[in-house]
Amino acid sequence: MDSSVYAAERGAGSKVVVFLHGFGGCHDVWRRVISTLSPGLRTLAYDLPGHGLSLGVPGTSARSAAKAILADLATRGRKKVHLVGHSMGGAVATLMALSEPERVASLTLLAPGGFGTEINGPLLRRYAAAAGRNEVRTCLAAMSGPGELPPEDIVDTLAEMRERPGQVQKLVEIAAVMTRDDRQGAIPREQLGTLAMPVMVVWGTDDAMLPVAQANDLPAQFHLHHVLEAGHMLVEEASDLVASAVRRNTSRRPRRSAMA
Repeated sequence: MDSSVYAAERGAGSKVVVFLHGFGGCHDVWRRVISTLSPGLRTLAYDLPGHGLSLGVPGTSARSAAKAILADLATRGRKKVHLVGHSMGGAVATLMALSEPERVASLTLLAPGGFGTEINGPLLRRYAAAAGRNEVRTCLAAMSGPGELPPEDIVDTLAEMRERPGQVQKLVEIAAVMTRDDRQGAIPREQLGTLAMPVMVVWGTDDAMLPVAQANDLPAQFHLHHVLEAGHMLVEEASDLVASAVRRNTSRRPRRSAMA
């Protein structure tokens, strides 16, 4: 089993945008978002450690994933990148930016993990153990906005990922670590306030996994966008909006104080 993180790379531009999926996902969930971006961008969509083609990469925490992806980017010679992260991937992206801020040009965070201790532990653990298409579909629907049906191609992709030997067991292991005592680890607000690159936070108002109230009291320099009646699965529920947010945030300039 390969012990290096996998990334699907597209495009040949000088601007590099890195996509980090949420827990239980894989690189392919970004297909709609990436397909609507400029072909002049170079995109890297990762499988987080313990997921998909990165199943053999050790570690069960967002912090260990951040280290693994930073190391892989260094191996690829990517000195500065734009980060886009959903849920657990948002926590990973934030930790990467806090660890090596000089390497992060912007942060686009979709219902990011680690912005508060509250988390729907029972639903996350149920999703971790979901094996067949029906179970995956039911969990995705529970994490989506009211009446929202998950795209069948995404259901197929995630169900097929779980067919790999050891995948479901690994997800169950990661979920147990993430939701110990039905709480997640939180990144202190004062640390978030040190981030000088452009940061955009996008959150669905009907998020059943991570409460939208975790977007309250963010640092003043953060740009916050609420998505009305959307749930937690923003990449699938609002792919056009997500692509627009990525385009806007990756085109913004850092604060002058950060450039001084």
